[in-house]
Amino acid sequence: MLLCAPFLATAQGDLLNEIDTDDTIKDQFVTAAFKGLKVVNFESTKLVAKKEFTFIVSHRFGSIENGFDSFFGLDDAVTRLNFVYGISDGLNIGLSRSSFQKIYEVSAKYRLLRQQDNGFPFTVVGFNSILVNTALEEANLPKLEFKHRLGYTAQLLISRKVNSNFSFEFAPTFFHDNYVQQNNQDNSQFALGLGARHKLTKRWSINADYGWHLNRAENSPFKNPLSIGFDLETGGHVFQLHFSNAQAMNTNGFLGQATGDWSDGNIYFGFNLSRVF
Repeated sequence: MLLCAPFLATAQGDLLNEIDTDDTIKDQFVTAAFKGLKVVNFESTKLVAKKEFTFIVSHRFGSIENGFDSFFGLDDAVTRLNFVYGISDGLNIGLSRSSFQKIYEVSAKYRLLRQQDNGFPFTVVGFNSILVNTALEEANLPKLEFKHRLGYTAQLLISRKVNSNFSFEFAPTFFHDNYVQQNNQDNSQFALGLGARHKLTKRWSINADYGWHLNRAENSPFKNPLSIGFDLETGGHVFQLHFSNAQAMNTNGFLGQATGDWSDGNIYFGFNLSRVF
């Protein structure tokens, strides 16, 4: 037995080496780059699980700059109700209604690539939506047709979880509105979204995102949206609190029609509350 010991030790070492260098390690997917379905305003690369139904209630109050006159914006709340269903782990469909311009929207969100521990460095998700602006009135727009109410969004969401505490995202975005308020604003518009999440404690994280509009009309009154928020994980759910210079919550709205200005204190407080069924 003593003579066999060196051979047994060598064989055991070889087995351990094989385990350490097993190619299956390269196939471990990175999860939870973002805990919420949104960074703040922008969609995140998180998807709802297969056969999971999620109901999200989102509020964005009026500007806090008016103080007690509007009770810091509480009198001018905008609400969005969003239903998201996981057809599979990599494909979600959504239906929402927002009181901002009475917008109805259908969407699809789908995973294209996933970040791996020792492999591909990013998670890539696609997002597409079609919306209907039902607030447009024929009395003000005599030539209004149904097609003018429509808007479209196409996004590529690219995220990377750098470590257990920090993740970031890029979001090249194309959106098109068949009707725009500015006469010299192109109907087809382009933007680059930038977002990040930093974990503060086991339950809390700070999130931020910014939308850089690439072809906004020179005399446009609208601003690039900058938003900062906090995520609170409570029993498997994520409660999101945020401040933004955009009151709209649909992509076309917050990218194309943000009216607030952080330097003037013209910002909006809001939150997202989700329930999984």
